[in-house]
Amino acid sequence: MQEKVVLSIDVGTQSTRALLINNYGNILGMAKSDHVPAYFSMEADWAEQRPEFYWEHICQASQMLKSQKPELWERIEAVTITTIRATYICLDSDKKPLRPAFLWLDKRKAEGQPKLSWWMNAAVKAVGMEQTAHLQWRISVCNWLQQNEPEIWKKTAHFSFLSGYLIYCLSGQLIDSISALVGHVPFNHKRRDWMTARSFKRFVFDIEPQKLSEFKEAGEILGYISTEAAEATGIAAGLPLYASGSDKSCETIGMGCITPEKAAISFGTTSTVCITTDTYMEPDRFMPAYVSVMPGAYNPEIQIYRGYWLISWFKREFASKEVEQAKKLGILPEELLNRRLKEIPPGCEGLVFQPYFTPNLTMPVARGAVIGFSDVHTRVHIYRAIIEGINFALMHGLKKLEKKSGVKIKEIYLGGGGSRSDEICQITANMFGLPAIRTQTNEGSGIGSAMAAFVGMGVYPDFAKAAEAMVRKKDIFMPDMEQHRIYRKIYQDIFMEIYGRLAPLYSRQNIIHKMVKRALEKSC
Repeated sequence: MQEKVVLSIDVGTQSTRALLINNYGNILGMAKSDHVPAYFSMEADWAEQRPEFYWEHICQASQMLKSQKPELWERIEAVTITTIRATYICLDSDKKPLRPAFLWLDKRKAEGQPKLSWWMNAAVKAVGMEQTAHLQWRISVCNWLQQNEPEIWKKTAHFSFLSGYLIYCLSGQLIDSISALVGHVPFNHKRRDWMTARSFKRFVFDIEPQKLSEFKEAGEILGYISTEAAEATGIAAGLPLYASGSDKSCETIGMGCITPEKAAISFGTTSTVCITTDTYMEPDRFMPAYVSVMPGAYNPEIQIYRGYWLISWFKREFASKEVEQAKKLGILPEELLNRRLKEIPPGCEGLVFQPYFTPNLTMPVARGAVIGFSDVHTRVHIYRAIIEGINFALMHGLKKLEKKSGVKIKEIYLGGGGSRSDEICQITANMFGLPAIRTQTNEGSGIGSAMAAFVGMGVYPDFAKAAEAMVRKKDIFMPDMEQHRIYRKIYQDIFMEIYGRLAPLYSRQNIIHKMVKRALEKSC
């Protein structure tokens, strides 16, 4: 088959990458523009960024890649873009940003609870989801905006995801991919359309229909590179821009996980375990299965919100010695820490870490916890316990997906920053008791996004053929089943007991924390 080249733009939390990818899944060139700072916080738990910031980094990465690979650049036949999810932008009637974007990391909450009719309130209580529904309402950005910035909300003509805004910057069309509509908006993933006024869940994020964007299926043309975008990015005007999906959806397909017996695990800032299935199934109640990049398919997913962000936290708070030593050796601190993982036996000599630093739907009062400390433990024990704790939580998620789907997972495919470590990959294989596979590149999101373009262009008839041609197993880590038995015992007898035993204490802690906060505010 004749080689064809597309430009895949991947906008993450930490950086923007422009990638030249061919129809064999080879990355022919890449330029990265780091996001410094990734976000800013006006108050605790806030995470914001200028919307134009991401467009500026697309322009920088694209121009860098063009200068690096001028001949390949001329061969680009199409463009596609994938971005971080649940990042919201308020646009006025001229499609200009009204305020900084809310990143997915933002944890601000609206006050109070939704005003429901008596029958709706009774219905929510009847299904046992009152606490979850109220939490979802509070963490929905649209409700915070209406309470705290009503003038901004009044001027907001378009409530857009980051993906939709950047598609507008590239093409002049305010439209999005159906597989990018992941967040607190009234989208019915099962029906693959915006919720109707009568939808049971719409009260959680009751955004006016006229503020919501149009969308297209992955593989369809969203628009064409505009003259203005061409001048700013160096991309040829008139090139088609194909719909793909969010970063996680693209990464799942980009690792070849197109059938439900293959699970995609992402060791990113948020760690996730996900499968692709043609049957709609909610991994947790009130948690939808997102629309896959594959037509007619869904991605049920379990998230560990802080995931490998915990590694950055550990490095900053506890590993100054390793950070300094790594500088002298000219390597990353993570590389030095990962070498030392072998010093610690499975189970960290009794140290078990619970990684739920951020509450979720099923654990609304969760906090992080470490149990089992003794005088034998070092900071390297803590480091390994964090990695094991994230994996224990992902194991719990995988078991949920197996139960819901009725399909036994046979292989796990690893992506994200943590998957670069051989030690972490081997620990993961041992813990899950399954082959852990790395594909030919760590840029799974870019590959998945490019696959959507090649299917749309007709290079491949479907995603199965695209995955067959563009995804290759590079490393396979086979599990040590003796270690797996140790981990399974820890998982069943200890890890799965922690939250239930500590939840009452977490609730009391939250009450005391609010009391202290109010007292401090009064004293000021």
